[in-house]
Amino acid sequence: MRIVRSVAAMQRLARSWQRAGVRVGLVPTMGYLHAGHISLVHRARALVGRRGQVVVSIYVNPTQFGPKEDLSRYPRDLARDARLCREAGVDVIFAPDDQQMYPRGEEGGFSTFVAEETLSRGMEGKSRPTHFRGVTTVGAKLFNIVQPELAVFGAKDFQQAAIVKRMVRDLNFPLKIVVAPIQREADGLAMSSRNKYLIGDLRAQALVLSRTLAKARAAVRKASQPLSAARLKAELKRFIERAPAARVDYVEFFEPDTLVPVPNVTRGAQMALAVFIGKTRLIDNAHL
Repeated sequence: MRIVRSVAAMQRLARSWQRAGVRVGLVPTMGYLHAGHISLVHRARALVGRRGQVVVSIYVNPTQFGPKEDLSRYPRDLARDARLCREAGVDVIFAPDDQQMYPRGEEGGFSTFVAEETLSRGMEGKSRPTHFRGVTTVGAKLFNIVQPELAVFGAKDFQQAAIVKRMVRDLNFPLKIVVAPIQREADGLAMSSRNKYLIGDLRAQALVLSRTLAKARAAVRKASQPLSAARLKAELKRFIERAPAARVDYVEFFEPDTLVPVPNVTRGAQMALAVFIGKTRLIDNAHL
Protein backbone atom coordinates (compact mmCIF):
# COMPACT_ATOMS: atom_id res chain seq x y z
CA MET A 1 0.00 0.00 0.00
CA ARG A 2 1.22 3.48 -0.79
CA ILE A 3 0.19 6.90 0.49
CA VAL A 4 -0.04 9.64 -2.13
CA ARG A 5 -0.22 13.23 -0.99
CA SER A 6 -0.04 15.34 -4.15
CA VAL A 7 -2.70 15.81 -6.81
CA ALA A 8 -0.12 15.57 -9.60
CA ALA A 9 1.26 12.26 -8.31
CA MET A 10 -2.23 10.79 -7.93
CA GLN A 11 -3.16 11.85 -11.46
CA ARG A 12 0.01 10.30 -12.88
CA LEU A 13 -0.84 7.06 -11.12
CA ALA A 14 -4.44 7.19 -12.37
CA ARG A 15 -3.26 7.69 -15.96
CA SER A 16 -0.92 4.73 -15.68
CA TRP A 17 -3.81 2.55 -14.52
CA GLN A 18 -5.95 3.75 -17.40
CA ARG A 19 -3.24 2.88 -19.93
CA ALA A 20 -2.95 -0.59 -18.40
CA GLY A 21 -6.71 -1.15 -18.40
CA VAL A 22 -6.85 -1.49 -14.61
CA ARG A 23 -10.25 -1.12 -12.90
CA VAL A 24 -10.22 1.49 -10.12
CA GLY A 25 -12.62 1.85 -7.20
CA LEU A 26 -12.64 4.94 -4.98
CA VAL A 27 -13.88 5.17 -1.40
CA PRO A 28 -14.06 8.88 -0.45
CA THR A 29 -13.71 9.50 3.31
CA MET A 30 -12.79 12.19 5.79
CA GLY A 31 -10.71 9.71 7.74
CA TYR A 32 -10.93 8.49 11.33
CA LEU A 33 -12.06 5.24 9.78
CA HIS A 34 -14.38 2.70 11.37
CA ALA A 35 -15.93 -0.62 10.37
CA GLY A 36 -18.49 1.17 8.21
CA HIS A 37 -15.73 2.63 6.04
CA ILE A 38 -14.00 -0.72 5.85
CA SER A 39 -17.23 -2.31 4.58
CA LEU A 40 -17.09 0.21 1.71
CA VAL A 41 -13.51 -0.84 0.99
CA HIS A 42 -14.58 -4.48 0.83
CA ARG A 43 -17.43 -3.57 -1.51
CA ALA A 44 -15.04 -1.69 -3.78
CA ARG A 45 -12.64 -4.65 -3.81
CA ALA A 46 -15.42 -7.07 -4.70
CA LEU A 47 -16.41 -4.85 -7.64
CA VAL A 48 -12.95 -4.14 -9.11
CA GLY A 49 -11.54 -7.59 -8.40
CA ARG A 50 -8.17 -8.73 -7.13
CA ARG A 51 -6.39 -7.18 -10.11
CA GLY A 52 -8.10 -3.83 -9.66
CA GLN A 53 -6.98 -0.91 -7.53
CA VAL A 54 -8.87 0.34 -4.48
CA VAL A 55 -8.16 3.95 -3.52
CA VAL A 56 -9.30 5.46 -0.23
CA SER A 57 -9.22 9.24 -0.11
CA ILE A 58 -8.70 10.73 3.33
CA TYR A 59 -9.39 14.44 3.42
CA VAL A 60 -11.30 16.57 5.92
CA ASN A 61 -12.88 18.89 3.38
CA PRO A 62 -13.23 22.43 4.83
CA THR A 63 -15.74 23.61 2.23
CA GLN A 64 -18.46 21.29 3.53
CA PHE A 65 -18.28 22.67 7.07
CA GLY A 66 -20.19 25.77 8.17
CA PRO A 67 -18.51 28.50 10.25
CA LYS A 68 -19.92 27.14 13.54
CA GLU A 69 -19.38 23.44 12.80
CA ASP A 70 -16.72 21.05 14.04
CA LEU A 71 -14.00 21.37 11.38
CA SER A 72 -11.20 22.20 13.84
CA ARG A 73 -12.03 19.32 16.18
CA TYR A 74 -13.06 16.71 13.62
CA PRO A 75 -11.10 13.56 14.59
CA ARG A 76 -7.94 12.87 12.60
CA ASP A 77 -5.46 10.00 12.87
CA LEU A 78 -3.75 9.16 9.58
CA ALA A 79 -1.43 6.55 11.12
CA ARG A 80 -4.40 4.64 12.50
CA ASP A 81 -6.29 5.01 9.23
CA ALA A 82 -3.30 3.72 7.26
CA ARG A 83 -3.09 0.64 9.47
CA LEU A 84 -6.79 -0.12 8.98
CA CYS A 85 -6.51 0.41 5.21
CA ARG A 86 -3.48 -1.84 4.95
CA GLU A 87 -5.29 -4.58 6.88
CA ALA A 88 -8.33 -4.20 4.60
CA GLY A 89 -6.25 -4.58 1.43
CA VAL A 90 -6.38 -0.98 0.19
CA ASP A 91 -3.87 -0.28 -2.60
CA VAL A 92 -3.53 3.50 -2.32
CA ILE A 93 -4.46 6.16 0.22
CA PHE A 94 -4.84 9.59 -1.34
CA ALA A 95 -4.31 12.05 1.53
CA PRO A 96 -3.91 15.60 0.19
CA ASP A 97 -3.77 18.76 2.29
CA ASP A 98 -5.78 21.96 1.80
CA GLN A 99 -3.13 23.58 -0.39
CA GLN A 100 -3.29 20.63 -2.77
CA MET A 101 -7.08 20.63 -2.99
CA TYR A 102 -7.77 24.37 -2.80
CA PRO A 103 -4.56 26.15 -3.88
CA ARG A 104 -4.48 29.77 -2.78
CA GLY A 105 -1.24 30.99 -4.28
CA GLU A 106 -2.24 30.89 -7.93
CA GLU A 107 -3.75 34.06 -9.43
CA GLY A 108 -6.09 34.82 -6.55
CA GLY A 109 -6.62 31.28 -5.36
CA PHE A 110 -9.44 28.78 -5.67
CA SER A 111 -12.77 30.20 -6.87
CA THR A 112 -14.72 27.47 -8.71
CA PHE A 113 -17.45 25.41 -7.06
CA VAL A 114 -20.00 22.79 -8.14
CA ALA A 115 -23.57 23.16 -6.88
CA GLU A 116 -26.56 20.81 -7.24
CA GLU A 117 -29.71 22.90 -6.93
CA THR A 118 -32.71 20.59 -6.48
CA LEU A 119 -31.99 17.59 -4.25
CA SER A 120 -29.89 19.74 -1.92
CA ARG A 121 -32.68 22.11 -0.85
CA GLY A 122 -34.09 20.22 2.10
CA MET A 123 -32.91 18.33 5.17
CA GLU A 124 -29.11 18.63 5.37
CA GLY A 125 -29.12 21.34 2.73
CA LYS A 126 -31.55 23.43 4.73
CA SER A 127 -29.78 22.91 8.05
CA ARG A 128 -26.29 23.32 6.57
CA PRO A 129 -26.69 25.74 3.64
CA THR A 130 -23.14 25.50 2.22
CA HIS A 131 -22.59 21.82 2.99
CA PHE A 132 -23.53 20.18 -0.29
CA ARG A 133 -21.71 22.73 -2.41
CA GLY A 134 -18.60 21.56 -0.59
CA VAL A 135 -19.52 17.90 -1.03
CA THR A 136 -20.12 18.14 -4.77
CA THR A 137 -17.04 20.30 -5.33
CA VAL A 138 -14.68 17.96 -3.53
CA GLY A 139 -16.40 14.95 -5.09
CA ALA A 140 -15.91 16.35 -8.59
CA LYS A 141 -12.26 17.06 -7.80
CA LEU A 142 -11.65 13.56 -6.43
CA PHE A 143 -13.28 11.97 -9.47
CA ASN A 144 -11.08 14.05 -11.79
CA ILE A 145 -7.95 13.27 -9.79
CA VAL A 146 -8.40 9.53 -9.20
CA GLN A 147 -10.36 8.74 -12.40
CA PRO A 148 -12.21 5.79 -10.86
CA GLU A 149 -14.55 3.46 -12.68
CA LEU A 150 -16.74 3.42 -9.58
CA ALA A 151 -17.00 5.17 -6.23
CA VAL A 152 -18.58 3.65 -3.13
CA PHE A 153 -20.60 5.73 -0.66
CA GLY A 154 -22.45 4.73 2.50
CA ALA A 155 -26.24 4.84 2.76
CA LYS A 156 -26.09 6.62 6.13
CA ASP A 157 -25.59 9.84 4.15
CA PHE A 158 -28.64 9.11 2.01
CA GLN A 159 -29.14 12.64 0.69
CA GLN A 160 -25.43 13.03 -0.06
CA ALA A 161 -25.39 9.83 -2.12
CA ALA A 162 -28.44 10.96 -4.09
CA ILE A 163 -26.84 14.34 -4.81
CA VAL A 164 -23.53 12.83 -5.90
CA LYS A 165 -25.43 10.46 -8.20
CA ARG A 166 -27.27 13.42 -9.72
CA MET A 167 -24.02 15.36 -10.21
CA VAL A 168 -22.39 12.38 -11.93
CA ARG A 169 -25.40 12.03 -14.22
CA ASP A 170 -25.78 15.71 -15.01
CA LEU A 171 -22.08 16.40 -15.60
CA ASN A 172 -21.38 13.16 -17.49
CA PHE A 173 -18.73 11.76 -15.19
CA PRO A 174 -17.76 8.33 -16.58
CA LEU A 175 -18.18 6.39 -13.37
CA LYS A 176 -20.77 4.49 -11.37
CA ILE A 177 -21.85 5.51 -7.87
CA VAL A 178 -22.43 2.51 -5.61
CA VAL A 179 -24.35 2.96 -2.35
CA ALA A 180 -23.58 0.38 0.34
CA PRO A 181 -25.83 -0.41 3.34
CA ILE A 182 -25.57 1.39 6.69
CA GLN A 183 -23.29 -0.38 9.15
CA ARG A 184 -24.48 -0.34 12.76
CA GLU A 185 -23.06 -1.11 16.16
CA ALA A 186 -24.52 -4.14 17.94
CA ASP A 187 -27.02 -1.90 19.76
CA GLY A 188 -28.25 -0.24 16.57
CA LEU A 189 -26.30 3.04 16.54
CA ALA A 190 -25.22 3.92 13.00
CA MET A 191 -21.43 3.92 12.73
CA SER A 192 -19.95 7.41 12.45
CA SER A 193 -16.62 9.08 13.10
CA ARG A 194 -18.52 11.57 15.25
CA ASN A 195 -19.55 8.82 17.66
CA LYS A 196 -16.16 9.48 19.25
CA TYR A 197 -17.69 12.59 20.80
CA LEU A 198 -20.35 10.60 22.67
CA ILE A 199 -18.88 10.48 26.15
CA GLY A 200 -20.56 8.89 29.18
CA ASP A 201 -24.36 8.91 29.13
CA LEU A 202 -24.44 10.53 25.67
CA ARG A 203 -23.56 7.23 24.01
CA ALA A 204 -26.66 5.54 25.41
CA GLN A 205 -28.85 8.55 24.62
CA ALA A 206 -27.70 8.44 20.99
CA LEU A 207 -29.65 5.20 20.57
CA VAL A 208 -32.77 7.35 20.34
CA LEU A 209 -32.05 7.82 16.62
CA SER A 210 -32.28 4.14 15.68
CA ARG A 211 -35.16 3.64 18.11
CA THR A 212 -37.06 6.48 16.45
CA LEU A 213 -36.60 4.87 13.05
CA ALA A 214 -37.88 1.57 14.45
CA LYS A 215 -40.85 3.32 16.05
CA ALA A 216 -41.78 5.02 12.78
CA ARG A 217 -41.44 1.79 10.80
CA ALA A 218 -43.66 -0.05 13.26
CA ALA A 219 -46.29 2.69 13.12
CA VAL A 220 -46.38 2.69 9.33
CA ARG A 221 -46.58 -1.08 9.04
CA LYS A 222 -49.30 -1.32 11.66
CA ALA A 223 -51.46 1.41 10.11
CA SER A 224 -54.39 0.43 7.90
CA GLN A 225 -54.22 3.75 6.03
CA PRO A 226 -51.61 6.45 5.27
CA LEU A 227 -50.37 8.39 8.29
CA SER A 228 -50.19 12.17 8.41
CA ALA A 229 -46.53 13.10 8.09
CA ALA A 230 -47.01 16.20 10.24
CA ARG A 231 -48.61 14.25 13.06
CA LEU A 232 -46.06 11.47 12.94
CA LYS A 233 -43.20 14.00 12.96
CA ALA A 234 -44.65 15.71 16.04
CA GLU A 235 -45.02 12.38 17.83
CA LEU A 236 -41.47 11.33 16.98
CA LYS A 237 -40.01 14.67 18.04
CA ARG A 238 -41.66 14.28 21.44
CA PHE A 239 -40.24 10.76 21.67
CA ILE A 240 -36.72 11.92 20.80
CA GLU A 241 -36.66 14.83 23.18
CA ARG A 242 -37.48 12.65 26.15
CA ALA A 243 -33.75 11.91 26.10
CA PRO A 244 -32.25 14.65 28.32
CA ALA A 245 -29.44 15.64 25.94
CA ALA A 246 -31.38 15.25 22.68
CA ARG A 247 -32.51 18.11 20.44
CA VAL A 248 -34.18 17.54 17.09
CA ASP A 249 -32.85 19.30 14.02
CA TYR A 250 -35.26 17.66 11.59
CA VAL A 251 -37.40 14.60 10.97
CA GLU A 252 -38.47 14.13 7.36
CA PHE A 253 -40.42 11.65 5.25
CA PHE A 254 -39.81 11.71 1.51
CA GLU A 255 -39.77 9.83 -1.78
CA PRO A 256 -36.48 7.94 -1.93
CA ASP A 257 -35.82 8.70 -5.62
CA THR A 258 -36.69 12.39 -5.73
CA LEU A 259 -36.25 13.38 -2.04
CA VAL A 260 -39.58 15.22 -2.33
CA PRO A 261 -41.34 15.35 1.09
CA VAL A 262 -44.55 13.35 1.35
CA PRO A 263 -47.65 14.67 3.18
CA ASN A 264 -48.77 11.16 4.11
CA VAL A 265 -46.50 8.29 5.07
CA THR A 266 -46.92 4.77 3.72
CA ARG A 267 -44.68 1.77 3.21
CA GLY A 268 -41.94 2.56 0.72
CA ALA A 269 -41.31 6.09 1.97
CA GLN A 270 -37.84 7.05 3.19
CA MET A 271 -37.29 8.64 6.57
CA ALA A 272 -34.29 10.69 7.66
CA LEU A 273 -33.51 12.56 10.85
CA ALA A 274 -30.81 14.72 12.37
CA VAL A 275 -30.53 15.00 16.13
CA PHE A 276 -28.12 16.79 18.44
CA ILE A 277 -26.99 14.60 21.32
CA GLY A 278 -25.36 17.18 23.51
CA LYS A 279 -23.20 19.13 21.05
CA THR A 280 -22.83 16.23 18.62
CA ARG A 281 -25.03 16.23 15.56
CA LEU A 282 -25.92 12.74 14.30
CA ILE A 283 -27.91 11.62 11.27
CA ASP A 284 -29.64 8.38 10.34
CA ASN A 285 -32.26 7.14 7.89
CA ALA A 286 -34.36 4.11 6.98
CA HIS A 287 -36.67 2.76 4.30
CA LEU A 288 -40.13 2.35 5.84
